[in-house]
Amino acid sequence: MMRLNKFIAHYSTYSRREADKVIQDGYVRVNGEIQDNPATQVDEKEDIVYVSGKQISRQEKYTVIVYNKPKGELVTKSDPKGRRTIYDSLSHEFKHFVPVGRLDFASEGVLLLTDASHVATALMTSDLERRYKIKIKGEVTSEMETAMLEGMYIEDATAGGHSHSKITSMEFKPFLGYQIQKNAHNYSTLKVAIAEGKNRELRRFFAHFDAEIADLKRVSFAEVELNNLPTGKTRFLTRSEYSALFTFLKSEEKLAREMAGNKPKKEFNAKFNKAKATPKARGDSKSNPNGKKKKK
Repeated sequence: MMRLNKFIAHYSTYSRREADKVIQDGYVRVNGEIQDNPATQVDEKEDIVYVSGKQISRQEKYTVIVYNKPKGELVTKSDPKGRRTIYDSLSHEFKHFVPVGRLDFASEGVLLLTDASHVATALMTSDLERRYKIKIKGEVTSEMETAMLEGMYIEDATAGGHSHSKITSMEFKPFLGYQIQKNAHNYSTLKVAIAEGKNRELRRFFAHFDAEIADLKRVSFAEVELNNLPTGKTRFLTRSEYSALFTFLKSEEKLAREMAGNKPKKEFNAKFNKAKATPKARGDSKSNPNGKKKKK
């Protein structure tokens, strides 16, 4: 069983908020009866759900694309201030796709989008590896390295966040790895790998050490990389990427069933498929870019 609003958001392009609204406005029928309560329970396999006369069915097929997001675009449908959004650049066939997480206005790089909300949710809430190339103002300090290796909790994590953000504190898990490429008084560059996608997480992390991020580019999400994809362009996942994603989603479904049955939670490796090389969890600027992961 599943809440009606979750069912609609899960198997359509409606967001949870949009699903709530169409339900409350009386546009949703379950087995022919109008339902105006978003918390109504529905059986995914048995109940028939219509929104504005269109049936919402369990979706087994889905499409995922990679967008090389440029700086200066918001990851949102529209902006009250009239700023450019990713949907101003995406072709018409992708206007209904939902993004897997966010990259802020000043960030660039890999952004996945899909026509299946449940796929987006599974990826967003996963601990899959995200890799970034960043440039910070100032040096990479030993305190930063310790925090990257061990993680930390910041009571006041407002620095680096948006002024209107409601997030005040934040816990940072240990980075999966990092590699310092240049460490200088004015600017430093490094590659980092993390397994979270919290709101402006890296900007808040380095701001805690009074180091502003000047450039931030996501270069991969799990096994999906930019390769030679030009800025502002899209591509479909490759056959191998789809295969790995399918395996990941099946593993997540199995885990969810086990948890629902109160079975012990099993550990799940945070990868689509086979292990990939991760930047070393060390501060040596000459470290091998194909170094192994930091041991936990």
